[in-house]
This record gives sequence, structure tokens and C-alpha cells, in this order.
Amino acid sequence: MTSVTPLSELRKTIDAIDEQILGLINQRASCAIEVAKTKIAAGEQGTFYRPDREALVLRRIKELNQGPLSDETAMRFFRELMSSCLALEQPLNVAFLGPEGTFTQQAAFKHFGHAVKTQPVTTINEIFSAVESGQCQFGVVPVENSTEGVISHTLDRFLSSPLNICGEVEIRVHQNLMGKTADLNVITEVFSHQQSLAQCRQWLDKHLPNARRTAVSSNAEAAQLAAANPQTLAIAGIVAAQLYELSLLAENIEDEPNNTTRFLIIGQQTSSSTGHDKTSLVVSTDNKPGTLHRILEPFAKLGVDMLNIESRPSRQGLWDYVFFIDIEGHSDDVIVAQALGALKDNVNMLKILGSYPKAVL
Repeated sequence: MTSVTPLSELRKTIDAIDEQILGLINQRASCAIEVAKTKIAAGEQGTFYRPDREALVLRRIKELNQGPLSDETAMRFFRELMSSCLALEQPLNVAFLGPEGTFTQQAAFKHFGHAVKTQPVTTINEIFSAVESGQCQFGVVPVENSTEGVISHTLDRFLSSPLNICGEVEIRVHQNLMGKTADLNVITEVFSHQQSLAQCRQWLDKHLPNARRTAVSSNAEAAQLAAANPQTLAIAGIVAAQLYELSLLAENIEDEPNNTTRFLIIGQQTSSSTGHDKTSLVVSTDNKPGTLHRILEPFAKLGVDMLNIESRPSRQGLWDYVFFIDIEGHSDDVIVAQALGALKDNVNMLKILGSYPKAVL
């Protein structure tokens, strides 16, 4: 017969482990404070946050993890630990597309942890401006959704901004219907961001075919509006329902179950190579036959994997376009540097938007 450890003994063991964990956490925090002192003594100024260093730490935790905790849980714990330690050195201000409760804020917390100070702004342009002016050290901007494609406002703003892309984060987007009433028959209007309305088109057609669909600047704003009018509903994340005291009427109503949004971290600093990186760039060329081939050729010849390419009007002339490109690797990597050098000879303009660690879970 298998013996069972008494509950009292298990609790004593857990208490002892908790004491050890707490001591080690504070020991790590003390080391973080010493790191800050060392950096200041060496003349380093500005933010102490290093996206490449954090990505390496999280990947190492993933490799070391043997369970039973999942890799995602282990990395989330260490993300929050690093966030709190960094706040002891120097708290970060991060701009996001507000108000409180948006998926962009969720992305900010996933990437930086909850010890940062998040600052809501009303437009993507204001996120860039807040970081460019130094009001915030970093910003989080949506760039691409797996269902609805690229967010053009973000791409266009990179054309005029001096900021670097220094990280990325992906959020699995679950859309939820919420409001003050559970009676769908009295609903006259549904508020949400235009992307979310599009992602839930089939569900709305089936369950609320007569309700007007109104696009607003964010899902959190939609929740605010629904909270003020019981004859309206909002589509938003669960956090918004909690913030604005709305009842969840239906969960995960998105048409595509794997719907994911990719966000970019923008800032003044650059990231060093980690071995698992992306590089984003924008190029412009003459509108002539073979132009796209000349852009792609250096990457094909040198074996650099192209991950994405998008065209946008340059706004410099009729039918004149620029191309936004994501490639595998860091601009400091030898092969990538060679490809970028060859590309520069084939285009009118080449702007490296940033080399940064790939999203870690």
C-alpha cells in the first residue's frame, strides 16, 4: 500500500520552500540594484532596460524548465520578476493605445511585466510622439493581425519617425461580448474597434443581425460606451469587462480561433544580436519593371529568409510605393549585413527600422 504524506508535513515543506524562494528573489533584486549602480558609475544614462538581455534570460528559463509548470508559466513568472527588479533600478514609462483595458495595454504588460507605468494615449501617432519627446521611454503599437492584416497607420508613421523597433510581442486575441443587459432582443448597437468588428462578423451576422455596428478608437472605449447605455453592447477583452463592470454575455466570439495580433515595441535604443532575431526595414524604388525582383534578389542569393513584405503609398508621388520588409536575423549578422549592403545599391532609399529579438511565447 502506497504511503501518503500527511498534509501538515506537506504544508511545512511548502512554507520552507516559500521562505527560500523569497530570500532568493530579494537576493536577485539586490543584485539588480548593484547592476544599476555599476552602470551609473560607468557613465551609462537613460533606461537600463535591455530587450536583448531579457529575451536571452527568458529563452534560458524555457530551456532549463523541466516542469511540471509549463514553459509559458515559468517565463511569465520570470518576466514579472525582471520587471519588478528593473523598477527598483529605474521605473519604465510605456505608452499604449488607451484607454485602460485595451489589447495594446495587455501586450505592454506581457512584454514588460506589470511593474511598468503604462500611459494611455488616444492614437497610434500619439504613441510615437510620446516616445519621440521623451515623455515615455517605450511605446507599444499594433502592427499586424493574423485575420485582418497590417495596421497601415503604424507602418506609415515609421516613415517619419526616428525611433527604433526594439522588440515584438504577440497576443492571442479573444473577443468577448459584454454589456449591462443579457437580453439581446433590446440591443440596438454594438461598439468595438473596426478590426474587432471585422473579426466577429460571422457571429454578429448570426446573433445580432439587426444591431448597428459602430467602430470606435479602441475596444476599451467601446466598453465605456456600453457601460453608459444598457441598450448597447461592446466587443472587447475580458479585462475591459472587469474595468467597466460589464457582464460577459458571450466569450471567444471571434470567427478565427487562432486570431493573433502582433505588436512592436518602439524606443530610442537598439538591441544587440541574440541569435533569434528579426530585422525590419523600409525601401523605396523607382516604379519600373523588375523593381520588386531587384529588392528580393540579395536576400535570395545569400539565403536570408524574408518573413513579410508589405507595400504602402509613399505619399511622394502618384503610384509611388515603399516596401516594408521583415527578414530573419540581425543587421549585425554577417550574412544579413551583406544582403542589406547589396540591397542598398538597388534602391533609392533604405531605412533600417530595427533589429530585435523575436517574440518569446
